[in-house]
Amino acid sequence: MDKILVTGGLGFIGSHTVVELQNEGYEVVIIDDLSNSSEKVLDGIVAITGKKPVFEKLDLKEKDKVEAFFAKHSDVKGVIHFAASKAVGESVNEPLKYYENNIGTLVYILKELRKLPSAGFIFSSSCTVYGQADELPITENAPVKQAESPYGNTKQIGEEIIKDTCKVSPNLKAIALRYFNPVGAHESVEIGELPIGVPQNLVPFITQTAIGLRDELSVFGEDYPTPDGTCIRDYIHVVDLAKAHVIALKRLLEGKNKSSYETFNLGTGTGSSVLEVIKSFEKVSGKKLNYKVVGRREGDIISAYADTDKANNELGWKTGLSLDDAMRSAWKWECKVRGK
Repeated sequence: MDKILVTGGLGFIGSHTVVELQNEGYEVVIIDDLSNSSEKVLDGIVAITGKKPVFEKLDLKEKDKVEAFFAKHSDVKGVIHFAASKAVGESVNEPLKYYENNIGTLVYILKELRKLPSAGFIFSSSCTVYGQADELPITENAPVKQAESPYGNTKQIGEEIIKDTCKVSPNLKAIALRYFNPVGAHESVEIGELPIGVPQNLVPFITQTAIGLRDELSVFGEDYPTPDGTCIRDYIHVVDLAKAHVIALKRLLEGKNKSSYETFNLGTGTGSSVLEVIKSFEKVSGKKLNYKVVGRREGDIISAYADTDKANNELGWKTGLSLDDAMRSAWKWECKVRGK
């Protein structure tokens, strides 16, 4: 089978995607600098698939090392590019770190891919490119709004760079996958989300609060124009998300793409409020969560959920796992990590 490079392949979404690739028989090579992940994740991947992917610890900011990697692995047929800094708040305080890490590394990889006879490129993008959309659910035709953070801006700029590169590179085909909110863990509980420090996302904060690592969960605002007053997001199980990457990659490798650069939303198509996520967690875990409503958080949009028609029809991909499934697996993973 084809050799596929997964950058950031020991991260949350990356590791789940490596599992799905190996389950489909692909030969996987992982690049990760371990700045926000652990080499122990490899053990989880092996436990699930029975196969150890090739792993190279490499900082993609080092251009000469990127060149050396592709010289060694000149038979790579596709790249799924996850490696990036991803904390919105940190990006506001350290914009140059984000532009160097998220944009510079993308350029170095694309330069190497242009040298290959043919290559498929899957880009880890985000629904942040839409901002507060004018209409819900959000389609791929929704206008890209001015970014609220340097992180969001790197996703917008990244998409533009890839699109421009595809125009002048007949050998290169790319798909940008715009995710909504990935949650959950693999059903085996061998891999899951491992945030370093205080979690930036809702679900790990919920599970860490429930297990006693955090005193309480803050719910930011209850006066939004939504049914229960809290923000609404589209929470997609990470395993469904990982499977979409494999389907998108196959589309490129088999030449089924309709243009050299395509975009797809990846979500469930259903919005869930913060309070609904909390209720789902309480239901599947049997634990009462200690949370408190506080003031709104700056930069939070009111509501975002995907129109998934294009992904459903063009990719032939649909989500199969529910919010309850995601919360159940996230809780099992938290319990395993904490030895409970």
